[in-house]
Amino acid sequence: MASGMEQFQEKARQAWTWARAQALRVAGVAWTKAVALYRRGHAHLMTLPPVRRALVLGLWSFLAVLALLTVYMLLLIPLTPSIHDLRQARAAAPSTMVSADGEELARFDQGLQERVTLKQISPNVISALISTEDHRFYDHHGIDFTRTAGAVLHTASGNPQGGSTITQQLARNMFPEEIGRSRNLNRKLKELITALKIEATYSKTEILEAYLNTVPFLYNTYGIEMAARTYFDKPASRLDILESATLVGMLKGTNYYNPVGNPERSLQRRNVVLGQMRKHDVIDEARYKQLIKRPLRLHFERQSERAQSDSHFTAYVRKWLIEWADENDYNLERDGLVVHTTLDHDLQQAAERAVERQANALQAIADVEWSRAGVPSSTSTGMYAGMQGGSVAFDYFWKSHPGLLDSFVRESGDYRKLTAAGGTPEAALAQLKGDRAFMAALRKSKTRLEAGFTAMDPATGAVRAWVGSRDFAREQFDHVSQAARQPGSTFKPIVYGAALEKGLSPEHVYRDEVMDIKAADGTKWRPTDMSGTTGRDMTMRDGLVYSKNTITAQVMQDVGLPPIIKLARALGIRDSKLEKVPSLALGTSPVTLLEMVNAYASIAAQGEARLPFVVTHITDREGKVIARFGEDKPKRAMQEASAATLTDMMRGVIDRGTGTAIRSRFGIRSDVAGKSGTTQNNADGWFILMHPELVGGAWVGFNDARVTMRSNYWGQGGHNAVLVVGDFFKTALDTGKLSRDAIFPGGKPPPPLRHVEPVDEPEDEPVEEPGDLLQEGAPPAPLAMPPEGEGGQESHGKAVQEAAPAPAPAAQPVPQG
Repeated sequence: MASGMEQFQEKARQAWTWARAQALRVAGVAWTKAVALYRRGHAHLMTLPPVRRALVLGLWSFLAVLALLTVYMLLLIPLTPSIHDLRQARAAAPSTMVSADGEELARFDQGLQERVTLKQISPNVISALISTEDHRFYDHHGIDFTRTAGAVLHTASGNPQGGSTITQQLARNMFPEEIGRSRNLNRKLKELITALKIEATYSKTEILEAYLNTVPFLYNTYGIEMAARTYFDKPASRLDILESATLVGMLKGTNYYNPVGNPERSLQRRNVVLGQMRKHDVIDEARYKQLIKRPLRLHFERQSERAQSDSHFTAYVRKWLIEWADENDYNLERDGLVVHTTLDHDLQQAAERAVERQANALQAIADVEWSRAGVPSSTSTGMYAGMQGGSVAFDYFWKSHPGLLDSFVRESGDYRKLTAAGGTPEAALAQLKGDRAFMAALRKSKTRLEAGFTAMDPATGAVRAWVGSRDFAREQFDHVSQAARQPGSTFKPIVYGAALEKGLSPEHVYRDEVMDIKAADGTKWRPTDMSGTTGRDMTMRDGLVYSKNTITAQVMQDVGLPPIIKLARALGIRDSKLEKVPSLALGTSPVTLLEMVNAYASIAAQGEARLPFVVTHITDREGKVIARFGEDKPKRAMQEASAATLTDMMRGVIDRGTGTAIRSRFGIRSDVAGKSGTTQNNADGWFILMHPELVGGAWVGFNDARVTMRSNYWGQGGHNAVLVVGDFFKTALDTGKLSRDAIFPGGKPPPPLRHVEPVDEPEDEPVEEPGDLLQEGAPPAPLAMPPEGEGGQESHGKAVQEAAPAPAPAAQPVPQG
């Protein structure tokens, strides 16, 4: 047996030796012949004149390259879409958005694309398209060799030009993954082969129709029909020659020639398209000269892309993602991307329940308090819930504010429509006030309490929870990222942080007294506390704990406005305008909730500022990561020691200041710090809480700042917004999402605390009041929602403040703001 195996192996070795020898012999003969052929060719070439020699060399080189390209294209044919692929629509996979723990949040399958036949598309579009993109469209079979050669020559001379036909562009639109996205020769050859297959499969009419139905036009819209509706609010069949030229002009670069974002470039490009139409005799010279003088006339109407499962968070991510996809050439409806967000599903549910539960309770309080002349007095939300059914919500408010109701009517869209149609202001007002359904809806919308909540990981900047309103289906306006409201005393920690950065000690003493402060323009400002002043010395620490306007104003004077504004920007208030007026220190410059929570997260992160981010990474349909986010290095906003001291000062707000409800009402005993905020006439209630692992904040109020909470108790952020924040953090701690034992650097757990739900207002409970925050030159209390025309919301007019009676001065310091 062994001998047989040895014989077989010996024969195999002999066969291999013979085969190798034969191969070497053949190769040797081939090489000898090639060398001989080369020598004869070279000898013949050298006998030619120099010019002719160069021409022959160039021809040989061209033929060699052409041969190589031909061979390579033959190899690529099986790697490009087949005829079968062209005849059967490729199953498009919509992109999905998932939470950090894998729960699906939304899908991009709403379809901002409506297919139409070529007969339903204006002939102007077809003429503009063919004249500009492929004027020999009906003469070639997928490749315009003349145009391709011209593009190569222009590109070689340093003036890059595209040579793709409409069919080649369709190939890219239909099969972006198979053909590839990189601008290289390989993609161009695949595109060319696919174009030939398309021409062999479809008629010219079908190719035009397919192209015009798939071409992208920004804002997650695809196809000429959706583009016509988006940019001109009309169907594609009614596009005139200027509108057609504008849309066709975008095809060279949708972002660069976007008529919404870049109208001047779009106008120039539109005129280039008109020039091409003139060049190819679609229009005559006189018509051309007439048309190029006309301006762009858009009627931009972004098409709805909101899915039924959307929330304020997914809507925010969706808007950002659409721009990202446009810039990176991805189709969210077809490419099957998976967008991994930072949202924690369990924390999000806790936030949604907290907003729903506590906003409903506060709505009952507002309904009952404004239902009668006398104001009920209770610190128990349950009492108001029991009274709500027997009360006519806001009945006393409307009776005591008759002029305000008329203002609301005049500011409505219905009123503007009536007056625009020729009706007199008096008749329009009377007609609407006589419309019971309209007036009931107006009263209900104006008196609906709103709330916003968001939570962020201070260690990374990742947003973990986001609730923009009580009900997304009813209120799409986002009170986290869109609504800019006065933050009141939640801005004060930034003032005290700037003082610590300057070297002031938290035990630095000020006198609690009213004083005049001169602004840069010469006007005087006299900040007060509605609870009065004591005339006693008070440390800077207690000034923050008890939220004293008088103390904060003096700290602002010692620090100066520029360092305060600089610190605010560094911590996270980057977009909102901060007025350079002294009252800024008391929170009169409107900001968003997202900015404020970001600023507090920077403090909680020992002074390291991180940009908030909502997406960690994006994967393709195969699971490959194609983009990562949130990996930017943090920036030092304030010294670590200053941030630790400021955090400790804000612990006092929770332990003995305006945030004691966190412990007394919700029984939270973890190491937490925070601040409440209330603005003039209780228009806004704020509360932001810092836990070592998470920072969360809430805003509570009405969309129109002229409607407010009635009582000073329930109008305070330490009594209204704190309910949302406390509810959320209690759930997060009870479920183990947050550690009860986590401690800020230098901190220690507070002692155990018995939880007692207050029934009547305790005499020694800290009282929070905004005091006099108004200052000449400072911005008025803003509206949460922009007027109609600035986002499509109903106008609420200019905020008007109502004077509130000031209580008698207190003998002891009591928390403000």
